[in-house]
Amino acid sequence: MPEEKENIPFYDDINSFLESIPVKHRTGNPLFYCMRLAEHEGDIYKPPFRRGFFFVALLTSVGNTQVGYNNREEVIKESFLVFQSPRQVYSFFRDKNTEGYLIYFKEECFGFFKPDLVQEFPFFDTLSTNLFQLSQGEYKNIAPHFEEVFQSYEASRSTYSVAVHKFLALLYQLKEFRAVEEQKTIQKPNAQQLLTKKLMQLINMHYLTKRTVEEYAALLAVSVSHLSKSVKITTGSTVLSLINERIVREAKLIITYTDLNVAEIAFKLNFSDTSNFGKFFKKQTGSSPMSFKNKEK
Repeated sequence: MPEEKENIPFYDDINSFLESIPVKHRTGNPLFYCMRLAEHEGDIYKPPFRRGFFFVALLTSVGNTQVGYNNREEVIKESFLVFQSPRQVYSFFRDKNTEGYLIYFKEECFGFFKPDLVQEFPFFDTLSTNLFQLSQGEYKNIAPHFEEVFQSYEASRSTYSVAVHKFLALLYQLKEFRAVEEQKTIQKPNAQQLLTKKLMQLINMHYLTKRTVEEYAALLAVSVSHLSKSVKITTGSTVLSLINERIVREAKLIITYTDLNVAEIAFKLNFSDTSNFGKFFKKQTGSSPMSFKNKEK
């Protein structure tokens, strides 16, 4: 069989990712990088991609910042805290009024730290990105801890060892913060919810090339009927609806935030031709791609 086409870009190292977005700086340490969002000039739309490193961000926005993750899309109302393990699919539209802190790192930067990072800090979920909406009060309480890391990072410009140690302390502070928050709404997922969560992750990774229930059931090593029943109980939707929703969400983002024409969008989303994409989009949304674009403008 021919190798499956990789439609979602993968950036294994930090600098290769930085080169794909409009920022000026690069990191001299391939394992650790701190970036203030002020380095971004203007609005940025970044279509789905995957990274080969961990990501932590604390951001606040008064504009129209949106992020896509775990087969869902969220508009940031005030502020948010996000944790992401490597290889998760993520996308974003970030407007110029968004501020905050971005930290990219590989586990190897903690050469002195022996425990498994994912086990030590549960918010680094290997199955999904964790995003937590924050109030302005919560943002103001957390921001000084990020600022301390960034000041150490910016003062060093060499080994960053002090900044790395302070970052580790920050992760433990965030672990305590999340533990308090989770106690308010703690609920252990059942088997059906866990299966649905795994499905969402797989859809997010493969929606450009896998579009049938049978393909996802095979990836999850379960029967089609078991998968369909579990998803219906958990979400009230069908598996096919979740797949189509992911495709439509990405189509809407591309239509809204890029200048690609319909034929280019159809190709980008792996449709056989423009007509099939147009019919699919209209069936799912009630309007043609061009009508949707004109309405958004």
